[in-house]
Amino acid sequence: MRIVVMSDTHGETNSIDQVRHAVGPVDAVFHCGDSELDIQHESLQDAFVVEGNCDWDSSYSAEVFTEVNGVKVFMTHGHLWQVKSTLMPLSTRAQELGADLVLFGHTHLLGAELIGSTLFVNPGSLELPRGRKEKSYAIIEKSQLKWMVTFFSDAHKQLEQQVFSIV
Repeated sequence: MRIVVMSDTHGETNSIDQVRHAVGPVDAVFHCGDSELDIQHESLQDAFVVEGNCDWDSSYSAEVFTEVNGVKVFMTHGHLWQVKSTLMPLSTRAQELGADLVLFGHTHLLGAELIGSTLFVNPGSLELPRGRKEKSYAIIEKSQLKWMVTFFSDAHKQLEQQVFSIV
């Protein structure tokens, strides 16, 4: 499985389009909310997208739960799950759903963490980053033995990579 994840683009369609063009073939595209775009916008076509706290289009869902190549993916923006202070409520929801992978945004801080057997990833922000100066997105790859999360800048330069063994 290979997916691209972005979040918190806040109306900036060029960054979404450039990422989608630069990443090459992926199994799915995820946007973790605060796109501030109409759900029908061409930049979001064929992408899984959730509603963020700054989104005005009520057509978005607060959550997406889907499967990509056998991986159960749960995505939400995070503002309804207190992600700025703890991952506990989000982790509980992931357990309820049986998610293998949790994607969220809202904090504008990139990061990845394995909690139990569930991988949690925040791609950061492609418009208003926090915690570092680079705007960011993530590519997540899963093999039988590991998760690999690679964070890239909006200039498509690798920022960091985290590898998690699958037990």
